[in-house]
Amino acid sequence: MKVLITTVPFGEKNTLPLEMLQGTKVEYVINPLNRKLTEGDLMEMVHDYDIIIAGTEPITEAVLEKASKLKMISRVGIGLDSVDLIAARNRGVKVSYTPDAPAPAVAELTMGLLITLLRSVHVSNLQMHNGLWHRYFGKRIADSTIGVIGVGRIGTRVLNRTRAFGTPRLLVNDLSPNHELSRKFKLEWVDKETIYREADAISLHLPLTTSTKDMIKSKQLLMMKPDAVIINTSRGGIVNENDLYEVMKSGHLNGAAIDVFNDEPYSGNLTKLENCILTAHMGSMSVDCRTRMEIEATEEAVRFINGEALESEVPEIEYISQQHEL
Repeated sequence: MKVLITTVPFGEKNTLPLEMLQGTKVEYVINPLNRKLTEGDLMEMVHDYDIIIAGTEPITEAVLEKASKLKMISRVGIGLDSVDLIAARNRGVKVSYTPDAPAPAVAELTMGLLITLLRSVHVSNLQMHNGLWHRYFGKRIADSTIGVIGVGRIGTRVLNRTRAFGTPRLLVNDLSPNHELSRKFKLEWVDKETIYREADAISLHLPLTTSTKDMIKSKQLLMMKPDAVIINTSRGGIVNENDLYEVMKSGHLNGAAIDVFNDEPYSGNLTKLENCILTAHMGSMSVDCRTRMEIEATEEAVRFINGEALESEVPEIEYISQQHEL
């Protein structure tokens, strides 16, 4: 069998995933372009591989049509919007993922961004580097209303971490409200519009679907408090980047932190705003979590190579969800 590792970096901080592949005697190739691959790149590469260990590269129906030997996709991560699950199933391609591994790192980055935004640390840092001295008033987490949209693995961890800072008001929204969480946290389950209007800080933890694509545009951004902040560490495309730029350029919103983008690498207008924190899709990039993601994805590939049952195969609900999006 031949394995194509499309995600980069891979095996950089811990070589165990590569050693595991070497132990199976399969031939493997790591992304030769050393950047995020496009659909066109993949269409040229995939024809001779049985397994893809993938990041967020677009494994579309067109790519799968070129992958005549492909039998398995092992996702390094949780998001599945980059993989056409229905097309994969129709071709008999199994898909697995690592849903729990990235969550602690993404939640911690979210908390770091939250503190940075509420205290204008990012703006002060830039101004200091440019010879300016200005002391900003800010807000403490405990004295803020925090809105969390999407209360799954990562959203729940964010809520848990806010408790270390006191007892902020917590507004939450999810398609499937988990009212048992209210026993652990003092939560207010509300609609998204209430969060837009009342939160001092909003954090998004959602998959990208047709219903969440451009979920937050000018209308929603202008509903927010003038000094509110917004964080997106989930998926690019949920916040409309152009609308966010125009709204922030007008002076509405105190700040934003965006880790995920429609097109990556990103070089758009948000780079012009000093109060907008931009990070290079690095939510999962703590050494421990990234290593765990790579190991778990490789373990699944090795199981497949050895003819063993997969332990983290994508569940049926994800296929149903994508089917409904069509």
